[in-house]
Amino acid sequence: MNEQLLAAVTQYGAPALFGIVAIAAVGVPLPITLLLIVVGSMISQGAMNLWLALGVASAGSILGDQAGYAIGRWGGSAAVAKLSGLFGKKASLEAMEAKAKAWGGPGIFLTRWLLGPLGPWINLASGTAAYPWRRFLFWDILGEMTCAVVYISLGRFFSDRVMALGAVLGDLTWTIAALLAAIVLGYQLWTRLRRAR
Repeated sequence: MNEQLLAAVTQYGAPALFGIVAIAAVGVPLPITLLLIVVGSMISQGAMNLWLALGVASAGSILGDQAGYAIGRWGGSAAVAKLSGLFGKKASLEAMEAKAKAWGGPGIFLTRWLLGPLGPWINLASGTAAYPWRRFLFWDILGEMTCAVVYISLGRFFSDRVMALGAVLGDLTWTIAALLAAIVLGYQLWTRLRRAR
C-alpha cells in the first residue's frame, strides 16, 4: 500500500497529500511519517512547492483530527466502539479518556508528531471526555504544523536516504510510545502497591 500512496502523491500532488493525511488523522493506519518524508524529498527535487506542501499537510491533518474529535464528542462511546472495531482495534474508552485528561494539551501536541500512532485515539478520547474544543484546536494546530515542518524538512535534507530514514523514525516512534506506556503502567502499579500497604 505504501507504493500506491506514494504514487498517488507523485501523480496528483497536493490534493492527494491532503486526502491521505486527513484520512489517516481520522484513524486509518497509513504511513504518514514516511509520506511526509517523501514529500520533503520531492520538494528537494523541485517536484513540489515547500509552502504548499506544508500548508496542505497541516490543513489535511487538522481537518481529520477535528473529525475524530467531533465523532468522539457527538457520537459518544457507541461511535467510538464502532470506529475502533472497524479499524480492528478494540480500545478501552475509559482508559483513553483518562489519558486524554491526564495528558491535556501537551499530550495532544505530542501525539500529532512524536507519538503519531496514538493521535487518532486521543482525538476520539478528547471528544468523549468533552475536552474544550478551542484548547484542542490550539494544541492540534500547533502539533500538526510541527509535524509537517519536522518530517518534510527531514525529507528535504536527507532526500537520498528517504526509506532508511522513514524506517528509523517509525521504530523510534514505537519505542517512545512503549517507553511512555511502561512509565505510566509502572507508576500505576507503584501507586496501587503503596496504597495496599
